[in-house]
Amino acid sequence: MYTILIIEDDNALRIGLEFDLTAEGYSVVSAENGRVALERLDIADIALLDVNLPDIEGYKLCREIKNKKNIPVIFLTCRDLETDELNGFSSGADDYVTKPFSLPVLHKRITAVLKRIETSGYVYSDDFLNIDFTKFTASVRGKNIAFTPTEYRLLKIFTGSRGAVLTRQMLLEKLWDNKENFVDEHTLTVNINRIRGKIEDNTHKYIKTVYGIGYVWNGERQ
Repeated sequence: MYTILIIEDDNALRIGLEFDLTAEGYSVVSAENGRVALERLDIADIALLDVNLPDIEGYKLCREIKNKKNIPVIFLTCRDLETDELNGFSSGADDYVTKPFSLPVLHKRITAVLKRIETSGYVYSDDFLNIDFTKFTASVRGKNIAFTPTEYRLLKIFTGSRGAVLTRQMLLEKLWDNKENFVDEHTLTVNINRIRGKIEDNTHKYIKTVYGIGYVWNGERQ
């Protein structure tokens, strides 16, 4: 299940989008300004972003989002000049949709962006651990290691959210997929322990437990 972050200061539009996208099967969080958006970025997989926000221009916020957590960003805005659209893409946007827009078309745009990131490839690499999420290969100190599909999915979540506290509930929601088996609390614990056993030693600790809350990935991505 993907989590969509809606960044929109128009209350009526924001609430309408929350209702619609929840009905489409997404997990939804929202923010009425840039400050709140950055606070809630940790749990987001994709952002819908207005340009005209009360505390920061959307183009600048898009760059901040991409620097903090490189997730897809789709602009939803009334600014429909060509220069506005070019500014959006220059700031790192993955798509640019002008208001008013059709909800079915927005659904297709979101699906297309998510499909691109699923197939675009992603590699985590440091001086100890290397993971290629496209080829499903991994190594520790140059020695190949094997992960299960669930372990790869967990690692992709962790490595994409370095330094962020991920609650157990967040992880369970992100691991759930109606095409695969449901992951419960016990299975989550078992998989995290298995990952630790494969990638950690006395000098390399990647997954930190935040007791009573969840976990933090402390690794460095190059």
